[in-house]
Amino acid sequence: MKPGRDIDVALVTGAGRGLGAEISVALAETGAEIILVSRTRVELEEVAKRIEERGGRARVVVCDVTDGASVRAEIERLERLDVLVNNAGIIFLNSLVEVPEDILDKQLALNIRATYLVAQAAVRKMLEAPDRKRRGGVVINMSSQLGHVGLAGRTVYCMTKHAIEGLTKAMAVELGPYNIRVNSIAPTFVETPMTVPRLADPVFREWVTAHIPLGRLGRFEEITGSIVFLTSPAATLMTGTSLVVDGGWTAQ
Repeated sequence: MKPGRDIDVALVTGAGRGLGAEISVALAETGAEIILVSRTRVELEEVAKRIEERGGRARVVVCDVTDGASVRAEIERLERLDVLVNNAGIIFLNSLVEVPEDILDKQLALNIRATYLVAQAAVRKMLEAPDRKRRGGVVINMSSQLGHVGLAGRTVYCMTKHAIEGLTKAMAVELGPYNIRVNSIAPTFVETPMTVPRLADPVFREWVTAHIPLGRLGRFEEITGSIVFLTSPAATLMTGTSLVVDGGWTAQ
C-alpha cells in the first residue's frame, strides 16, 4: 500500500468489462486488494489476471448484484472493506411513450435498487471495523452527466442517475459522523462496451462531440483518475458531492 493511504480492500461492481475493469486496475495500482464483482466469471478472471501481472491483488466474486441475498452474503464474508465503487448499470434507448415495462423494471432494478442494496451491505461491513471512526470508508456511486441534465430517449436512465445523486447526498449526511465519505462520479460519453454500438454511428458521434465544449469523448484514464482521487488523502474533506467529468456538457 502506498504511503499516506489507508485503503486495503476495495470492491467494484460491474468489474468485468469497460469502465469497471479499468477502475479496478487503477485502484489495484494504489496498493488495494480488489474484489471484482459481476455475473461473468471469464471476464472477471481476465481483469484479475491484468491486475496480478502488474503485481496487484484481486479476488473474483461471481454475483448478480440485483440479488440482495447474494450481495449481502458475499460482502459479509469479507474481513474488511474500505472502498466501494458502485459501478454496475445499464441503459436502454426508448422514447418516453415507448418504454416497455420490462425495460423500465430492468433499469430500476440494476441502476437504483441494486446500487442501494450493495451500498447498504458495504456500509454495514465498514461499520463493523473496531476502529471505524479512524479508518472510515469511501463509497463512490457511478452516476452520469445525465444525473444532472436531461436527454431525449433516455428518460429512465436520467431518472435513475438523478436518483443516484440524491442517494449520494443522503448517504453522505447520514454517514459523515462515522467518517464514511460518499461521492458520485458523473462522466460524459466514454467508449465502453455499452456505448460503442451507438458511437459507431458517425452522425450520433458527431452530435455527441458537438455537445462537449472540449470537443471530444472522455477517456478511461480521466474517469479512473477521478476515482483514485476520491479515495486519496487529497479528498478527505469531500463528501456528498458529484465530481462531474464531462468536458463541459453540463455547463451549457
